Amino acid sequence: MMWKDKYAVGVELIDEQHKELFRRVSDFTQIIRSNENWNDKLEKVKETMSFMQEYVIVHFHDEEIYQEQINYPDIEAHKEAHSKFREGINNYVRLFKEEGFTEEKVQEFGGKLMTWLIMHVGKMDQKIGEYAK
Repeated sequence: MMWKDKYAVGVELIDEQHKELFRRVSDFTQIIRSNENWNDKLEKVKETMSFMQEYVIVHFHDEEIYQEQINYPDIEAHKEAHSKFREGINNYVRLFKEEGFTEEKVQEFGGKLMTWLIMHVGKMDQKIGEYAK
């Protein structure tokens, strides 16, 4: 799993949600890089997309509520980053519906998920933890 303790922000609910996101993205990238047949990979891709569409709504909501509670000064920028990520997920959902699932686009989707998660949790969310201290 890609999770590292340095990603913790010090809020149990948020940290547990982040760990779940890291676990799912890590599992996803392992599957798409594996030698499994395409149909087996495709099921994992669809499962991950569905999970991400649903789970990020819950997670982002919880994270934004926490930011409101502590009067986090960069909450609007954080909300905007969350909105762009949701939009990115939805764009891939739309793309896959319109054009089908290609290995190239699935690999691209996996890379974007991993990059966003590491950059967002490892940088933006760290500022929440620092502010809360």
